[in-house]
Amino acid sequence: MFIGEGPGFNEDQQGRPFVGRAGQLLDELLASVPLRREDVFITNVVKCRPPENREPAPEELAACSPFLEDQIRLLRPRVIATLGRHSLARFIPEARISAEHGRILRWRGIVLLPLYHPAAALRSTAVRSALEADFRRLPEAVIESLRVAAGASSFADQTPSAHQARATGPTGSQPGPQDDAGLATSQDSRQQLSLF
Repeated sequence: MFIGEGPGFNEDQQGRPFVGRAGQLLDELLASVPLRREDVFITNVVKCRPPENREPAPEELAACSPFLEDQIRLLRPRVIATLGRHSLARFIPEARISAEHGRILRWRGIVLLPLYHPAAALRSTAVRSALEADFRRLPEAVIESLRVAAGASSFADQTPSAHQARATGPTGSQPGPQDDAGLATSQDSRQQLSLF
C-alpha cells in the first residue's frame, strides 16, 4: 500500500491518485523493483485537493483519517510505503522524513517504509537519488513483513514513537486493484493485496 499526501490538480480532475508527473515517476520507480501499478494499492492521507494545492490542514487530516483507517482495515497490507512527510506523520507524528526515509519501521504490526514524495524528487536530483535507493529496499520490506506475519518479532502490534521506531537490517507481490478508484472492483481485494 502506497500512501501519499493528497490529490493534486490532475488527480482531483480524474479522481485517481498519482496521475500527473509525480505519478509517472512513481510508475518508473515501481517498474524498477519490479512492480506495476496494478500490483499495489495507492491512496492519500487526504482525499480531496486542498485549495490552491496548499498543505493539508490538521482538521482536513483528521476528517479524512477514518477513511484511511477503513482502507487499511479492509486491505490489511503487510507493507505501507509512505510517500512524503505528511504521510509519514500520519503514522509517526514526530518523525522527520529526512531522517527516516528508507528505514524499515513497524506500525501496528505492519511494516512501514518511509519514502520521499515523488513530487519532491522531481524538484531535486539529490532527493530523486535517495528515493530511487530507498525504493530498492521494498523487497527487504516485504521480507520483513513476512517475518512479522510469522511472529518472528516481539515488536509487532506496537505503534512506534520517534524513540520506539526502529530500522531493521536486510531482510512477491500479488496483483490487486490499483488505487482508491479500484477499491471496490474486486471481491478478492484483501487476499490480493496481502503484501502491499
